[in-house]
Amino acid sequence: MTRPPVLTILAALVVAAALAFAWALSAGDLPISLGEVVGALFRGADGMAADVVRELRLPRAVAVFVCGGLLALAGALMQVLLRNPLADPYVLGISGGAAVGALLAMLIGLAPWVVDAAAFGGALAATLLVFGLAHGDGSWTQTRLLLTGVIVAAGCGAAVTLILSLATDTRLQSMLFWLMGDASGAARPWPALVVLLVGLAVVMPFARDLNVLARGEIAAQALGVRVQRLRYLLYLLASLLTAAAVTLVGSVGFVGLIVPHLVRFAFGNDQRLLLPASLLAGGTLLTVADTAARTVIAPAQLPVGVLTALIGVPVFLFLLSRNPR
Repeated sequence: MTRPPVLTILAALVVAAALAFAWALSAGDLPISLGEVVGALFRGADGMAADVVRELRLPRAVAVFVCGGLLALAGALMQVLLRNPLADPYVLGISGGAAVGALLAMLIGLAPWVVDAAAFGGALAATLLVFGLAHGDGSWTQTRLLLTGVIVAAGCGAAVTLILSLATDTRLQSMLFWLMGDASGAARPWPALVVLLVGLAVVMPFARDLNVLARGEIAAQALGVRVQRLRYLLYLLASLLTAAAVTLVGSVGFVGLIVPHLVRFAFGNDQRLLLPASLLAGGTLLTVADTAARTVIAPAQLPVGVLTALIGVPVFLFLLSRNPR
């Protein structure tokens, strides 16, 4: 069976993303018609509905879409880097480092923008620590990098547990929501959007090299791919994408693991399609999950990470049953 053309696939994913945005902007405690949404976005309409769309729902929808795109793109890069289909953006302890930085800032009672900065700083610190320990005397293998990341993640998990045990009851709930993924305070998504677009622009020229690298390091070297430089690029870029995603919305699991799997299963392993398709599919999935999380038991809200886990676990088990090896 022949696959649809690349442009057809990407166009279908763009339409799906637009539908997810339309639902995110119209659904909520205050139902807003699509006509009012269009008026608020493109016609400069005034009134309470327009203010809700522009000031509350649009920044949140952009934030969760960008976060999903960041995680899915980082997951696709990690799976090529480690040549392991179970690799995801959090496997190298990046999320754990961000959690330690953010929760420390919350424990002290610092301003929200300081919490964001602390999360980003913690993610970068974990990245440098893992890279430094894995690099060692200059020999760097996928196995060594993976094991180092697991150990650093375990240490960060212990630190997170300690911070939570020291937190007061008034701050504990916000900490737990952040750990499970909370998009309610994501009012500044635009820097992360820039990171996402720049990251895609940087990696797409290397898509052909990634196709070769996915077949094995020896084959890639024989075909003239500068493997070491490409591995450094993948690691640093995936780390930066993950750090931006975790800083924006908190820890959201399964998106970076499941979405590249589904895209690969549906459309093949050509990185020239897989990377942008993963970005669009990841953003769409998280937008839908976040909209459901804030409407399913309204006026209460669920952490979006709960919905992604509920979606991700059965999907992962299905994929595992299709390919038990």
